[in-house]
Amino acid sequence: MRIAVFSDTHDRYPPFLPDLMKDADEIWHLGDVCDPATLAEFAELLRPLHVVRGNCDEFQGWPETLTLEREGVSFLLTHVPPRSAPRGVAALLHGHTHVTRDEMLNGVRWLNPGCITRPRGDGASFAWLTVAKGKIVSWERVRL
Repeated sequence: MRIAVFSDTHDRYPPFLPDLMKDADEIWHLGDVCDPATLAEFAELLRPLHVVRGNCDEFQGWPETLTLEREGVSFLLTHVPPRSAPRGVAALLHGHTHVTRDEMLNGVRWLNPGCITRPRGDGASFAWLTVAKGKIVSWERVRL
């Protein structure tokens, strides 16, 4: 399963981004969408679209956290990274910092795809997450 993961669009994104994600099995947005209409083109891709609410999102229809299991791997999606990961989670995905992340802490993989519109550090990005047979096969950052 191949999942496109992005965060911190803040009402805008490069016009070519939906096309880059068209072959995803799912799309996950880690918060700070701002206007829900921003995601219209991604919804039109007819892929499952999971979104968590960020600190800049007023829309109450998105949860603050979301736990998903894919291919036997448990994921926690959130915007603001917590101090620690809950038990039973293999990977915690977050946005908010506008900085990419891929590190293991206490047996949990912490992942951040970076920021689409206001990156800190080394440029705008999203990521491809590939999972299969009970494990994370790859986390690939894509610079825009």
